[in-house]
Amino acid sequence: MLREHSAALPHRRTAVLAGLAAYQRAPRPPARPPRPVLAQAGSATLRDHRGAASRGRPVVFVPSLINPPRVLDLSAGNSLLGWLADRGLSPMLVDWGEPMPAERGLDIGGHITDRLLPLLAALDEPPILVGYCLGGTIAMAASALTPLAGLALIAAPWRFSGFSDRARADIADLWTAAEPACDTLGLVPMEVLQSGFWRLDPERTLDKYARFAEVDPVSEAAAAFVALEDWTNQGAPLTYAAGRELFDDFYDADLPGTGRWRVGGRIADPRALDCPAVEFVSSTDRIVPAASSATLTDRRLLGAGHVGMIVGSKAHAALWAPLADWLSGHALAR
Repeated sequence: MLREHSAALPHRRTAVLAGLAAYQRAPRPPARPPRPVLAQAGSATLRDHRGAASRGRPVVFVPSLINPPRVLDLSAGNSLLGWLADRGLSPMLVDWGEPMPAERGLDIGGHITDRLLPLLAALDEPPILVGYCLGGTIAMAASALTPLAGLALIAAPWRFSGFSDRARADIADLWTAAEPACDTLGLVPMEVLQSGFWRLDPERTLDKYARFAEVDPVSEAAAAFVALEDWTNQGAPLTYAAGRELFDDFYDADLPGTGRWRVGGRIADPRALDCPAVEFVSSTDRIVPAASSATLTDRRLLGAGHVGMIVGSKAHAALWAPLADWLSGHALAR
């Protein structure tokens, strides 16, 4: 990608490579200890992020199957879950864990019926589900299968025909090239998905590394960049069936958006929700465009990007505060 986009710009290539080298050698703080496990289903766990001030109904965050769940608890000073716990809410986080090749047949629907629903069944009362990105797609489908006290979607795709024709064509090409190897492995490696994200905006990807070459390596800005990039470039693979369903049934056929995605014998329909629901949608999202949202009645449009709304400088005002207000109204009111 660097060769393609800097062939005539040797100075830019040098800057990008310098930034990449700086990122690779940057110091990393010791990993924080994992949060306590409240329940387990297969490789998935439900982790406790409540604090001393927490009270009220459980608020279960469902992350994407892509990238680790820790973006919702990125660092001690930048944690949506920690911030919500300090405000009296009771956040918990699904950790999907690491799939094994023997689980190749576990599709996205199976992650709902065989992983998420057993975790929720371990709770004493129906929770509020908060789904981020593909986790929102999963949470939306789960709402048709289990009682919920509320549902909040954050940058969650539902109508996959809302992605641009170019984006869907690029995704189809990516899967055509990667599918035979993924079939052999029984898994879809994170590198396959990451290369697709790079294609969305290659200039932006290169520019951020060029800028990082000029950042003080021991500054807070450098630490924040490294923490976010480490999250971006890590993640467990998908099972083969989950990858196939994502690429073929979602991006290509748009089964969710056309009312044809059947999970656990039920079809999830945003119009049939029987609990309070809200969705937070970004008007500048390059990964999940606003046109792909479920278009719930309570739809909040944000100006922060897909990841920026969770961990960026505008996150508190754009998402954290309005989400906390909505959750407090449904999780703390008895």
